[in-house]
Amino acid sequence: MSESTKDQSGGLWENVKVLIQALLLAVIIRTLFFQPFSIPSGSMMSTLLVGDYLFVSKFSYGYSKYSMPFSPDLFSGRIWSDEPERGDVAVFRLPSNPKLDYIKRVVGLPGDRIQVRDGVLFINGNAVERELVGNYTPEGRYNRGTDVPIYRETLPNGVTYTTLDLNPNSPGDNTREFVVPAGHYFMMGDNRDNSQDSRFDVGFVPLENFIGRATIIFFSIAEDASPLEIWKWPTDLRFDRFFKSAQR
Repeated sequence: MSESTKDQSGGLWENVKVLIQALLLAVIIRTLFFQPFSIPSGSMMSTLLVGDYLFVSKFSYGYSKYSMPFSPDLFSGRIWSDEPERGDVAVFRLPSNPKLDYIKRVVGLPGDRIQVRDGVLFINGNAVERELVGNYTPEGRYNRGTDVPIYRETLPNGVTYTTLDLNPNSPGDNTREFVVPAGHYFMMGDNRDNSQDSRFDVGFVPLENFIGRATIIFFSIAEDASPLEIWKWPTDLRFDRFFKSAQR
């Protein structure tokens, strides 16, 4: 074998090793630290919009089998567990179909009594502070031609965020009282009248199903555009949402 052939073979093997190392590093980062996530629906407007891309902190709540790629059944429960806090925006696996990722806000902790009355959230019999702060104009397919009232809610622990009220008489505006079981959480979307959450089929979410806490929006583009359509970036990128908190 000539020196030239040996050099080419060695160079190819070095490139393969670098690629393998890069892939392993990416898997480790995605599994243990941060996972990218895109917003598929308008259930968290106006906090999160369709076309937002954000990082989810995997270590915020510890690790379960759902933290791993393909969710291998290696162990049950969580390790190095830390509990979600009231007001966290979190990604979790849908209890009825663990193949699906959902993103909602934690409003009820284990043992809480949760109810919605006339659009007002009640926690353990006390109304959550709710103030009308203006109107919001949804974009794209969520724009019905009229502005939507936007409210600022403040939870008992001081976490504050905005919610939308599309319809003052929606099915989710008056609910029964839910008692959150031990080891479970009650999740709601900020777009209260357009969110499938714990008031409906989602139900209570076990701690094991949590993937992580939403942290920061790193990219955002109008909902009818793909990030790969670079030619649309000058008009469709939402620069004002880059590096914005995904929590409020």
